Amino acid sequence: MIQTLMQKEAQEAAERVALQNDGLNGTLKELAQRIAHNDLDLIQICARGSSDHAGLFAKYVFERELKIPVASVTPSIASVHGVDLKLPKTLFIVISQSGQSPDIILSAEAAKRAGATILAIVNDTESPLAKISHIVLPMHAGPEHSVAATKSFICSLAIILKMVASLDSSCSFADELKNLPQHLMQAAQLQWTQFIDTMCRARHVFMLGRGTGYAIAREAALKLKETSALHAESYSLAEVAHGPMEIVNKSFPVLIFDTEAKIGVEKVLDKFGTAGADIFLVGRKVPGTHHLSSISASSPYIKAILQIQSFYLAANAIAIARERNPDSPQHLKKVTQTL
Repeated sequence: MIQTLMQKEAQEAAERVALQNDGLNGTLKELAQRIAHNDLDLIQICARGSSDHAGLFAKYVFERELKIPVASVTPSIASVHGVDLKLPKTLFIVISQSGQSPDIILSAEAAKRAGATILAIVNDTESPLAKISHIVLPMHAGPEHSVAATKSFICSLAIILKMVASLDSSCSFADELKNLPQHLMQAAQLQWTQFIDTMCRARHVFMLGRGTGYAIAREAALKLKETSALHAESYSLAEVAHGPMEIVNKSFPVLIFDTEAKIGVEKVLDKFGTAGADIFLVGRKVPGTHHLSSISASSPYIKAILQIQSFYLAANAIAIARERNPDSPQHLKKVTQTL
């Protein structure tokens, strides 16, 4: 079988995460000094597409570990409506693989005028976004040619965790973070054969999770749309029973990313089981579900990264099995120039 760009780049994630440590300490020290000087009250995150899903991941991590409120930015407030918000004591984080989208750049410029500290998590360190930011954290994802982002998303999540670990000396996941590259390599080798076979025939699928699991469920749903033209919808486990359950029937496929220990998955599983859904569960074995293997980890943040790594290789296989080229979606291009 010919190796696709998507497959090749997803398999490079471990190597790229390991490269992030080069020169990172000095930048993180500067970030800590700025945060201490500005007496930070708020973090705002500005992103689109897969980077927006990384932003949701960051929200869960920052609020739980740093105890600082996090808000998602609507880029059109600056790019379309020309509004400069009041942002003193604010860290404005922009996540972008290319650093080129006009609306993202305009939002960062507006936040800078408003007094915020601009932090860019970006792959292209020579991009317009990097040049206007106070601090740049390079993803170190390397060239990414596949339209479907994979390694840049994983590198974004890894740099977010490294950022938190540097700011919180009592960080509980620091040791697991050191072993992340090795575990990513293992996660890329896992086979989700039964899930792939089911998705070959599927017309619809739910992607579910909570906390960090919800962030990667959103990313997974996007990837199936991009690469397989499959109607995939993502929901939080806390919300899916409020209405979306009504369209679930016998053999309706559901994939659950179980990254958290205290989210009450069992109640949701009971509802889907009663409806006759075909349930795939990543993270642990539960009777009545199809278990998808994953690399174990104590931290829910690390679990999420390892689970999405395994999913990317499965998504590539699903696209090929459905006779689609995951590297050449019909209506998409790598960099979206949104205003």
